[in-house]
Amino acid sequence: MLADARRSAIVATVSRERVVRVSNLAEQFGVSLVTVRRDIEALDDAGLVQKIHGGAKLPGGASTHEPGFELKSTLGTLEKRAIAREAELLVKDGMAIGLSAGTTTWALAKELSSRSNLTVVTNSVKIADVFQEAGSRVSVILTGGERTPSDALVGPIATQSMHSLHLDLLFLGVHGVDADAGFTTPNLLEAEMDRALIEAARKVVVLADHSKWGTVGISTIAGIEDVDEVISDDALGVEAQRILRERVARLRLVSVTPHTPAP
Repeated sequence: MLADARRSAIVATVSRERVVRVSNLAEQFGVSLVTVRRDIEALDDAGLVQKIHGGAKLPGGASTHEPGFELKSTLGTLEKRAIAREAELLVKDGMAIGLSAGTTTWALAKELSSRSNLTVVTNSVKIADVFQEAGSRVSVILTGGERTPSDALVGPIATQSMHSLHLDLLFLGVHGVDADAGFTTPNLLEAEMDRALIEAARKVVVLADHSKWGTVGISTIAGIEDVDEVISDDALGVEAQRILRERVARLRLVSVTPHTPAP
């Protein structure tokens, strides 16, 4: 394979996997590690990939941009619905659970809205509205605080409200997942609130579709090793799967098909 064709293939692989290792690329293309490193350096210079220790990732630095809830709710809807249905299986009657703000946790709220004998603590007005509009018998505790563009309630009032609460299970939505940065968000106050939710929970499950891998927000919520489980979809890249399986107690991957019925 000529260098130009190989480099185009490397860009395609990085776009698909989001993070790749030099050794895997060398094996994939049947070339030496030195050749792959030179390819990555050239692609890094061109701004097409970002060189990292031992591999390459999608380009881009830490993000401070926070898309609004309405925009995010239209992205990856099949993945989010499938992840939410898998997460719902973990919820047992009588539990006190936390749902952080986010569109995947919002999808989970829809799955839970027909349940009863549950207590849900959330810092999301959108999630609280799901239970209210469904006439749900779930007991919902909504924190106070200031609202962000993603409809999360944050700030001192929000975090203080968590200090005396105890959760059996927390479902955490995130902006990005990165091998080094961990689980991140572009909002500093939201990261602080999410950490308060984590501290209140006996078990933490991150809900993140494959598109979150390799994305880095400016603020780390938690390291990969700091959560108990991750639920994602089966389009998650091979390298991402390897890293998560090594560093969390359990990785659940759900299958996504276009025939998933609407709720």
